[in-house]
Amino acid sequence: MDVYGYSGLQEHVRKLRLPPLGVVENLYREAEYTVRLETSELTALCPKTGNPDYYTLIVEYVPDERILELKSFRYYLQAFRNVGIFHENLANRIFEDLLRALRPRRL
Repeated sequence: MDVYGYSGLQEHVRKLRLPPLGVVENLYREAEYTVRLETSELTALCPKTGNPDYYTLIVEYVPDERILELKSFRYYLQAFRNVGIFHENLANRIFEDLLRALRPRRL
């Protein structure tokens, strides 16, 4: 039972069409190292109120054959600007998309 009125507000999350995440070949795949990305440029909308939410996103991954192309990642994150999405779903959507694009050793 949904006493807060949140039912059905997130059915679109997995179907969102977002800019593709670009990847490039990792020339140092024999080395195990951690890539850390931090940005406070991530915004989305609260699906309940429509008010903007602001986030600091930290991504750490150990690459295998691919590394993330940063300009495409920025465009990808900007695409959430006008999307109504709860922060838990936002984090999981970003995680799934990065995992699919990078196939890292660890994320």
